[in-house]
Amino acid sequence: MTTTATTSANSANPFAALSNSSTSSTSSSGSSDKNKQVATEDRFLTLLVAQMKNQDPLNPMDNAQVTSQLAQINTVSGLDKLNTTVAGLGSQFMQMQAVQAASLVNRNVVIEGNRLTEGSASNKLAGSLDLANSADRVQVQILDGAGAVIDTVQLNAQKAGRVNFEWTQPSGVAAGQTFKVTASAGSNAVTATPLTTDTVTAVSTSGQSLQLRLSHSGLVNYSAVKAFN
Repeated sequence: MTTTATTSANSANPFAALSNSSTSSTSSSGSSDKNKQVATEDRFLTLLVAQMKNQDPLNPMDNAQVTSQLAQINTVSGLDKLNTTVAGLGSQFMQMQAVQAASLVNRNVVIEGNRLTEGSASNKLAGSLDLANSADRVQVQILDGAGAVIDTVQLNAQKAGRVNFEWTQPSGVAAGQTFKVTASAGSNAVTATPLTTDTVTAVSTSGQSLQLRLSHSGLVNYSAVKAFN
């Protein structure tokens, strides 16, 4: 009777004895992870059967205890399968997104930046900006390669959202390369984000992120694109 009581006490919860093994199993991947999970389930069932055979006849396990222990191993197994499924779906989504993004090669996209681009005529340069709120005064300063102001464009009052502008290069003035925006509503400053247009030259994936290589801006995340032209 002493031996029986000791066996029952040590195996009161076989799942607890396997918790470390289960944790190690769920942290692995691929076929190795699957094999460990199967081995864990086999050991659990073996211990459960041994526990039932050697249980104290004066204090046997009830159905609730057995059901609870089976539910625990099923929960771990279900979570492991769910994690595998979600990882597979994430990989498939990334591949589909990369295929769709490949159609953007040689197309123009709008991203945050203050580089001026070609305008509607040979003597015009274009840019755009995004206003967080409506403004009664919007001013664009045209800068040269050294960052010095060479001209100023007054856009006056503008509504919130995207605002496009063009700068006509005056005779004898060097072409601008970048621009700086200031906006206000009364005495309050309005957030103005400069935008630029660039051309997609390639698409790449890095880990779980999709990236676009642009002709002037280099490598940027797909999420950085504000609009497609």
